[in-house]
Amino acid sequence: MLAFLLAPLGILLLSVVFIVAAVAVFRIHAFFALMMAAMLVGLLTAVGQTGDQRFVKAIESVMAELGATASKIGFTIAVAAVIGLCLMESGAADKIIRRFIAVVGEARAGVALLASGFILCAPVFFDTVLLLLLPLARALSLRTGKNYLLYVLAICAGGSISNGIIPPAPGPLFVAETLKLNLGLTILTGIAMGILPACGAYSIARWMNARLHFPVRAIPGSTLESLAAIAAKPESALPGFLPSIAPVILPVVLIAGASFLGLARASVSPGLAQSIEFFGNKNVALLLAGIVALIVLARQKNIGWRSAGKVLGPPLETAGVIILIVSAGGAYGAMIKNSGVGEAVRSLAGTHAIHYVLLGWIISAAIRAAQGSATVATITAVGIMQSIAGADGFGIHPVYVFLAIGFGSKFLDWMNDSGFWVISRFSGLSQVELLKTWTLLVSALSVLGLLEVLLVSRFFPQLPF
Repeated sequence: MLAFLLAPLGILLLSVVFIVAAVAVFRIHAFFALMMAAMLVGLLTAVGQTGDQRFVKAIESVMAELGATASKIGFTIAVAAVIGLCLMESGAADKIIRRFIAVVGEARAGVALLASGFILCAPVFFDTVLLLLLPLARALSLRTGKNYLLYVLAICAGGSISNGIIPPAPGPLFVAETLKLNLGLTILTGIAMGILPACGAYSIARWMNARLHFPVRAIPGSTLESLAAIAAKPESALPGFLPSIAPVILPVVLIAGASFLGLARASVSPGLAQSIEFFGNKNVALLLAGIVALIVLARQKNIGWRSAGKVLGPPLETAGVIILIVSAGGAYGAMIKNSGVGEAVRSLAGTHAIHYVLLGWIISAAIRAAQGSATVATITAVGIMQSIAGADGFGIHPVYVFLAIGFGSKFLDWMNDSGFWVISRFSGLSQVELLKTWTLLVSALSVLGLLEVLLVSRFFPQLPF
């Protein structure tokens, strides 16, 4: 038994059990759970090595990997948090939603809310989007007198998909960095591959809405009168549509432009190519988007730059926690890779082909269902998958593994996830009602995403980027 626990697969199993127990049972913060798991893997791996300093070196290696991951994703997550706050406080997010509803019509407001959640949840944290959109959904349903369940599920579905597979959301950003994916390709692929699951989720939401009738309810701190005031807020009090959506669209355009520069480099002058590469760098592109978002906020609130700068504190505090968790996940993944898990899995598989898409989804889904956090599931799964990849990679383009892990992290959202309680708290739906609706819908969304990735990767195993 001891020999198995000190073997690579035993170390992997023990570390995963430790993470699940630490987060789900003992309620240890995800940062410390992942850091302790990384240390555990490093120390157990060091047992089979030689040298007087091997245990100290194992701990130091964990700390080095923590810093290495933070250097890759820290600034990006911090700026994304600032963009999210500015979109919220300036009314830009509200403007985007209202314009979408105006375009598709109030009869298709659910589609507008789905699209709003999908678009906003890439630069804005999932819980934050729920805090903004759910009161708007309640106000809209109060005005129309119908479709409350549809509006709630549409918002959550759109946001959940984006949060799982579109950077710069923390989980997808970390997976993309770990798998060394082109960020522009990852963003565009995530958007494209999210459309079908979004349509499927919306169809399920409409089916549920037609059979289950939940009225709009007052919740603590939000009366029906306050909802009516939200619905009656004049659109003239909000910023223009183009300034509102610019912080979301600008980084996508810049990063994608730099990512696909190679296709047209021969026809582009060297100076222009350098400019595209510079402004398409993820850090520069997001910084520019953050400046635009801050300008919109300052103009809308009629405040100076010094006052506008004061709003940066709260989002950076939130981003700091996310950066720590994701960086700890990077340290854990590096320790798993160094433990020799990949060689052990490939040896165990022998001549049998390993379908990495399915494996990535299963690992991510299992960890998500067990401990609740999609972020922990994502960064744990990619660490394991990276360690399994051989010298030739996965045999398919790694973006498919990226997508499988993202969709897997959305499986079985239930009462061990903080997001589940946020939805319940701000929608007024009970836990039983959410289990009957949201848990089933998001699980179906996760499976649909998996099937889509399996199908596309079957016909297009490699991409030219």
